[in-house]
Amino acid sequence: MTDPCPLSVFVITLNEADRLGATLEAARKLSDDLVVVDSGSNDDTIAVAEKLGARVIHNDWRGFGPQKRFAEEQCCHDWLLNLDADEVLSDQAIDEIRALFANGAPPKPGYYLNVVTIYPGKTRPRPFADFYRINRLYDRVRMRYSDSRTDDRVLDGGQELGQINGPVWHYSFRKIADIAPKMDSYARQQVHEKAHKRSVLGLKARLLIEYPVSLFRYLFGRRHITGGLLGIRYAHEFAKSKVKRLKIFLQALQNRDNQS
Repeated sequence: MTDPCPLSVFVITLNEADRLGATLEAARKLSDDLVVVDSGSNDDTIAVAEKLGARVIHNDWRGFGPQKRFAEEQCCHDWLLNLDADEVLSDQAIDEIRALFANGAPPKPGYYLNVVTIYPGKTRPRPFADFYRINRLYDRVRMRYSDSRTDDRVLDGGQELGQINGPVWHYSFRKIADIAPKMDSYARQQVHEKAHKRSVLGLKARLLIEYPVSLFRYLFGRRHITGGLLGIRYAHEFAKSKVKRLKIFLQALQNRDNQS
C-alpha cells in the first residue's frame, strides 16, 4: 500500500451510513488519519466509519462552522482535507493531492477543489455538469473554517490558493424529493444570520421574480438543461426552494417588526 500523506481528512455526519463508506474508502487512499465528527446518528454511520478506520468523535450540532472548527481541532496533522459525507474523491483528484505532498508540504497554503453535481440514482455526472470551486484542502496554521453557523467556508484571508483539477463527485441528494426539505432546513438555519440584512419591501419585490429567475439560472447558467427531464425537475425544485427561502426570511422580518 502507498504511504499516506501527512494529511488529515475530516467529515461531519448525521445519519450518513448509506453514503459515508464510499467517501472514506477514497479518502483512506490519501490519509491514515480519518476523523468523523458525528452529531447524533441513529443509523449505522458510526459502525461504517469505524470499520474503515476512522476515529469517531461525538459533538452536538451547533452549526456548520462550529462543527467543522471542532473537527479541525481533532485532527493529527496541520494539513487538512474536508469532505462532506456525500462527496467522493476521484482517482484524478487523489493522484493530484498525492503529488502535492511528494516533496514535502505543498507550496500554497490552500487549494480549491472542483465539486461536481451528480443526480440521484446516477453514478457519473451528466454532460457539461455544473460544479462549484471551493477551498477544502488547506493548512490549518494559516487558515480555518468560519465560525458562522451557516457560512460553510474556509477563511483564507486573501492568500493565494492553488487548484486541484481532478473532480470530487457530489452525490448531494438521495432522491429529488429530498431537495425541498434539505434546502428549507438550511434556510431556517440562515434566518438568524442573514434575514436581518434584507428589507421587507426588498423581499416582497424579489418574490415576484424569484422563481423564473432562479429556474433560468439553474437550467442554463448551471446547465441542468443537459440533464433532460431529470435536470428540468432538479432546476424546478431548486427554484422553488429559493422562493421558500425568501418567504422564510420575510416571515422572520415581519415577526420581528410585529414584536417591536
